[in-house]
Amino acid sequence: MRYGFYLPTRGPTATREGILALAREGERLGLHSAMIADHIVFPVQSASPYPYTLDRKHPSGGDALETFSILGVVAGATERLRLVTSVLVLPYRNPVLTAKMVASLDVLSGGRVTLGVGVGWLQEEFAALDSPDFAQRGAVSDEWIAIFKQLWTTSPARFEGRFYRYADIRCEPFPLQKPHPPIWVGGHSRAALRRAARLGDGWHPVGAIAASPLPPDEMRACLATLREMTQAAGRDFAALTISYKAPLYDAAVADRDGGRRSFSGSAAEIADDIRTFAASGVHELIFDFRGESVAGSIERLQRFAAEVMPLAG
Repeated sequence: MRYGFYLPTRGPTATREGILALAREGERLGLHSAMIADHIVFPVQSASPYPYTLDRKHPSGGDALETFSILGVVAGATERLRLVTSVLVLPYRNPVLTAKMVASLDVLSGGRVTLGVGVGWLQEEFAALDSPDFAQRGAVSDEWIAIFKQLWTTSPARFEGRFYRYADIRCEPFPLQKPHPPIWVGGHSRAALRRAARLGDGWHPVGAIAASPLPPDEMRACLATLREMTQAAGRDFAALTISYKAPLYDAAVADRDGGRRSFSGSAAEIADDIRTFAASGVHELIFDFRGESVAGSIERLQRFAAEVMPLAG
């Protein structure tokens, strides 16, 4: 099993010192990847339902550092960490410029970028950015992925799509990773599973529905569906990376069925959960060690590495 962790994008720890301290310590402790979330603006008031909390409200305020800016800083301060967008909201940015930014970061990081992608949920943010129509965000995202793959592998390039077009352009250098940086599709809806099956190099779901982790039986059911969809698309399911964002929980809070939440409790219990999810087909687990202070975040990361990772095997 490989492990990843989130870097702060907002709040008191989202400083140069805080981000680099956590990134460097995670690399030192042998974790595999660092995750960077994506928001650009927040509305003062929002009617958009957030899918990962009980009240469907997003817990954030208005502050957020920009994703690619964080990626660049962390790339220059580390040597081995995979750098993962988790997830980049595809319709927010021009696809040609985004393809160039990802390729440049891949070159400058030594081939360490993974592009986690999503279609977004915050309609007011779409409006503020003058993004393509919110109702068409799935189709737009599919087209942006096609543009990325073309511009990362073909020069000169020509594209005539439903939402975007260009003719006879060069967008080099290509990324170091071949054929291109891995694309992990976020989300657990059927549409997200279809996108991962058709276009993705991995599936990257948030391990929380109504503020509880996706139970192992539901994860196995999703993976069975993803396998069927991947095979129907003529692709190899075994080639997909399954990267699961699994929150660490307070054991005092019960799960939906009244029992212990996965990834809560003692180090031995969490290690047992890790083995269970590994057996279901998960390759990488992403945990969130962020707290209100840099020292506290690092302490949680260190405790996980010292107490849980050795037990999980």
